Amino acid sequence: MVSDNLAGPFDVIVVGAGPAGCTAATILAQYGHRVLQLEKESFPRFHIGESLMPLTFWPLRRLGMIEKLRCSDFVRKESVQFVNDLGKTSAPFYFHQTHPHESSTTWQVTRGRFDQMLLENAREKGADAREGWLVHDVLFEDGRAVGVLAGPHGEPPAPIHARVVVDATGNNAMLSRKLKLRCPDPKLRKAAVFAHYAGATRDTGIDEGATIVAHVDQRRGWFWVIPLEYDITSIGVVADIDYLFKGRKGDPAAVLDEEIDRCAGVRPRLVNARRTSQVHVLSDFSWSSTRCAGDGWVLIGDAFGFLDPIYSSGVFLALVSGERAADAIHDALLHDDPSERRLAAWGDEFYRGMQAMRKLVYAFYTDGFSFGEFNRRNPTALKDLVGILIGDVFTDAVNNVFNPMSQMCPLPEPLTLASSAPTTGAAAG
Repeated sequence: MVSDNLAGPFDVIVVGAGPAGCTAATILAQYGHRVLQLEKESFPRFHIGESLMPLTFWPLRRLGMIEKLRCSDFVRKESVQFVNDLGKTSAPFYFHQTHPHESSTTWQVTRGRFDQMLLENAREKGADAREGWLVHDVLFEDGRAVGVLAGPHGEPPAPIHARVVVDATGNNAMLSRKLKLRCPDPKLRKAAVFAHYAGATRDTGIDEGATIVAHVDQRRGWFWVIPLEYDITSIGVVADIDYLFKGRKGDPAAVLDEEIDRCAGVRPRLVNARRTSQVHVLSDFSWSSTRCAGDGWVLIGDAFGFLDPIYSSGVFLALVSGERAADAIHDALLHDDPSERRLAAWGDEFYRGMQAMRKLVYAFYTDGFSFGEFNRRNPTALKDLVGILIGDVFTDAVNNVFNPMSQMCPLPEPLTLASSAPTTGAAAG
């Protein structure tokens, strides 16, 4: 039985409490809607994706999070640096030089703490956010989502009704998988092997918090180096799945150690370091959905799609999708019309920005392409290129980068969201 305070219908049920889900739940609660947020795990919990893009500033400010982050001990991030396979380091891309604004200073965050801050903030703003709840099904009637079948772990589930269901389940992609909307990117079949280290060497001054992207020997893959609080550094290698695991014993720790030895830009930083976490593996993480919404349901964050970790766009796209979807849901509820037409109103523009970032990912992985050479040939494009690196992807200015870039490397044709199709039955979580 559902307890009295969970008796429906709710205005919105948000499934998941990552950055996307907490953003949507917070904004909808601020609008005055009755919001239930259900998260299967208990926080804090480990999650990868620690580096924030500068333009996360705007959705975070709307959520009321900026001052909380400024008062935190998270490491400040001012730039990105690239290191080639020979260990030569580029000049830093300082965000404030091309975009002088307070938003050009952002943070490197431990996701367990950061996500918990977002969840607590959603509660403060009025969302009924519950941890340790498992959503077994999304309930449909006549092709429209009408609620979920859910309950605390270990207890029988019960139906809970809502006018809109938001899937923010991350890579589990509850609805996208069940409705067969999930499309992997066949040219980005990558894997990541990563861990946390204590005692890694850091740069000083303004460069202490820089994200470092370093190529391994012969550019067979690349490393991220992300400095976190308490002298912890996130170190991860990304490469083709076959390269990382084919012909090896499959021990992730051994793979990570071998790749560190091959990387002139990372190896010296870890001479006096020690690993403080288990070694994690993610694979085939680049994908998107063909639709962002249907009658009574919406996909946001990684449940809608994920590109690649190279530019740290995951949290940014999660926050923006949660914000824009929440505004569309609010409009739909005001008009008593939670149809796909209204719930998907944010999708096309968001997807165009996501596809712009995808082009930059393809350029990075193109053999022989160099951003340094691109900048030398196209010095006037530097401002717009840095704009993309900070998250300014929802403007026509991106074409100032991609028109000349297409002369130096093949770029993918942009994907578009499909037209609606009827949905029937129930989708299991």
